Amino acid sequence: MTAPIVDVRRVSKAFVSRLDLAARAANVFGAGMREIAVKAVDDVTFAVREGEVVGLVGESGCGKSTLGRIIAGIFPPTAGEVRFRGAPLDEVAAASGRGAVLSIQMIFQDPFAALNPRMRVNDIVGEAPRVHGIVSGGEVDAYVEALLARVGLDASYKSRYPHQFSGGQRARIGIARALAVKPDFLVCDESVAALDVSIQAQVLNLFMELRRDLGLTYLFISHDLGVVEHLSDRVVIMYLGRVVEIAPAPELFSRPNHPYTQALLANVPRIEAVKRRFQPIKGEIPSPLSPPSGCHFHPRCPFAFERCRTVAPALKEIAPGRRSACHLNDEPGTG
Repeated sequence: MTAPIVDVRRVSKAFVSRLDLAARAANVFGAGMREIAVKAVDDVTFAVREGEVVGLVGESGCGKSTLGRIIAGIFPPTAGEVRFRGAPLDEVAAASGRGAVLSIQMIFQDPFAALNPRMRVNDIVGEAPRVHGIVSGGEVDAYVEALLARVGLDASYKSRYPHQFSGGQRARIGIARALAVKPDFLVCDESVAALDVSIQAQVLNLFMELRRDLGLTYLFISHDLGVVEHLSDRVVIMYLGRVVEIAPAPELFSRPNHPYTQALLANVPRIEAVKRRFQPIKGEIPSPLSPPSGCHFHPRCPFAFERCRTVAPALKEIAPGRRSACHLNDEPGTG
């Protein structure tokens, strides 16, 4: 078993909405207004081994994108730490001299919003390697052309602006920009969600080719379980800021353990599932402003009992390579 390239250790992230001047003034007269805190990521621990693809799955608002940004060094954690090749991420960034971890790059969900509309592709892709001394100023044009060819774009496109490309082409430009600083680890945040299905397949195949040719490691964030099943070696399931299950992809998709994972997989479209009625997970996702006590999933879980309502289950090993956070695993005859 290879050593982790990225190790997430008890990471939490809270966003606090501070009171403005008017609210503070109102409090002087007894308004009783308080700061609002949202815990987007709650005590998350897992590791990604060198060369593997880990899928991070959950419904919208579960905190997966926030966690991806923490791993990429964009957000600092409120608690816990992320380690890259055994060293704390902030120390790796400080050692670079520019406060950035070049070995970890992020590919964002909306390729149009992530690209500067006033910059040509040559500058979008070539700026970072030039600034960080990976290539000299005279080598940038040839370097960008090689990167565009690597992601399946014509070298002549380097003089164009983002609005002159299709969605799939912009996604490839975002990938080329991430590859430009020669990373080892890519955080892909819903990187194909905005694309047509046919274009999705092309971009997913490109990710697999890059993994094979460049030895890359991926954290692939998605709500699309079909994409995750196709791409991932292991899968991490999140619900309302917490990790509820981690398992190798074949085992998770064939034998899900956590009731939330079971509910998600029950609604994945399958060719063989003819005349099956769609049964959404009952209830609404609770507000992260006021999450439920105990297990966050208990208000929607068909198997919940009293302990689920009062005690948060620990994420623990239930089989070699498999971890789950569910009290049912402690009950005789379950798991």
